[in-house]
Amino acid sequence: MAKLWGGRFGKDPDKLLWAFNASIGFDQRLFAADITGSIAYAKALERVEILTSEEATMITDGLAQVLQEFESGTFAFQPADEDIHTAVERRLQELVGPVAGKLHTGRSRNDQVATDVRLYLLLKIEVLSVLLRELQRAMVEKAEATLDAMMPGYTHLQPAQPILFSHWLMSFVWMLERDAGRLSDLKRRVSVMPLGSAALAGNTFGMDRAALAADLGFESISRNSLDAVADRDFIAEFLFWATLVQIHLSRLSEDMVIYASGEFGFLELDDAYSTGSSIMPQKKNPDPLELARGKTGRLIGNLVTLLITLKGLPSAYDKDLQEDKEPLFDTIDTLEIELPVIAGVIATLTIDRERMAATLQDELLATDLADYLVHQGVPFRESHHIVGQVVRAALARGCGLTQLSVQEYHEISPHFSEDVVEMLDFRAAVERRDVAGGTATSSVKAQIRKARAILEG
Repeated sequence: MAKLWGGRFGKDPDKLLWAFNASIGFDQRLFAADITGSIAYAKALERVEILTSEEATMITDGLAQVLQEFESGTFAFQPADEDIHTAVERRLQELVGPVAGKLHTGRSRNDQVATDVRLYLLLKIEVLSVLLRELQRAMVEKAEATLDAMMPGYTHLQPAQPILFSHWLMSFVWMLERDAGRLSDLKRRVSVMPLGSAALAGNTFGMDRAALAADLGFESISRNSLDAVADRDFIAEFLFWATLVQIHLSRLSEDMVIYASGEFGFLELDDAYSTGSSIMPQKKNPDPLELARGKTGRLIGNLVTLLITLKGLPSAYDKDLQEDKEPLFDTIDTLEIELPVIAGVIATLTIDRERMAATLQDELLATDLADYLVHQGVPFRESHHIVGQVVRAALARGCGLTQLSVQEYHEISPHFSEDVVEMLDFRAAVERRDVAGGTATSSVKAQIRKARAILEG
C-alpha cells in the first residue's frame, strides 16, 4: 500500500526524516479508538450514500477483523506504517481490497487523530475515576479503623495542636474529592466530537455529525472546524488535573515518609509495600512514597511540555501537535499504576497509637488555654499574650503546662481558676473541636459518613 500522501512526491522521504516523522511507535495504542471511529464513520458514509450497504458491511467486517488482530497480538506492523491510521487502513485494504480506499472520503488524519485521542481519553477517565475512588475508599476505611488514635497536628512542621490520626487521613480524602469533581467536569469537555471537520474546512458530503457523535457516544460536536482539528485544550486540562492529583499524592507521601521515620515512628508500611537496602540489612524503605514524590516532577514536566508546544501555533493543525501524545500517555500510565499502589500502602499500613500519643506535648494545649480565657471574658488577643506568659514560665521551670500549679496560673492572670486543669487534657482538647469539619470524634465520624455516601452514590 502506498503512503496516504505520496502522489505529489517524486521521491521517498529521507530515512531519518521518516523515522523522525513517524508516530507509530507510540500512537499504536490508539488502535481501538481509531477502529471504533472508522466503523462509525463507515456507517455515516453509508447514510450519505458514499458507501453502498454491501461496501459498508465489507469495511466494518474488515475493521472488526483488524481489531481482533490487535487484541490478540497478531497484528503485523509494516515499515510503511507511518501512524496508527496508516497501519489500520493498510491492513483493511489487504483484507477487503480497493473498497477500503473509500473509508477516508471527507476525512483527514487531522480530525481523525483528534477524535481518536478524545475517545481514548474518555475511556481512561473512567478507569482513573475508579482508581481514584478506590484510593479514597482505602483512606476512609483506614480512618474508620483508627478513629480514636490521637497524634500531634503540625503547622510549619512544628507541633501545633492534638488531632485524630483519622482526621489527618480524611483531609486527603477531601483533597481527592476535589480532584474527582474536576475530572467529572473535565469529561464534558473531552466528550466533544471533531470528526467531520476534515483537514480544517469541514466535510463536503452532507454528513450528519450529530448522528455520528451519537454513534460514538460523544455528548456534543465541535462548533468550528478550524478550532476542532487544533484543539488540545482538553489534553492540557487533563494534564493539569493529573498534575494536581500527583501533587496531592506527593504531599500525602511526604507526610507518611516523615511519620514512618525512626524519629517519629507513627506508622509502618507493610512489607509488601516497602523495599530494602542492598548494603544495610536492617533497612525498610518507603520507596513507593518516595517515588510518588519523585514522579510529581515528571507529571509537571508533561504538562509544561504540552503548554510550550501549544503556545505559538498558528491556526488549524500543525505537526507540532504530534507531541501531545507521549506526555498524555506517560501521565496516564503513571497514575494507572501509582493510584492502586498508594491505595495498597494505605490499606495495609499499621499505626503505633502509643508512640503517637507519647509525642503529645503540653504546649499543644496552649490554644485551649487561650480559649478558656476567652470564655472568662478576656479578649482573644489579650488571652493569647497571657498564655504566652504561661508557656514562658513553664519553659523557665523546665516543665510542661500540666506541671504548673493552679496558683502559678493564677499569679500570671486572675482569670485562671481551679477548673483550668480541665483544659489540660489531650482527649478533651480533641473532643472540644466538634464543629463540622473539626477533629472531634463526632466530627470525623460525620466526615466518614459523608465520604461513604459519596463513594457509594
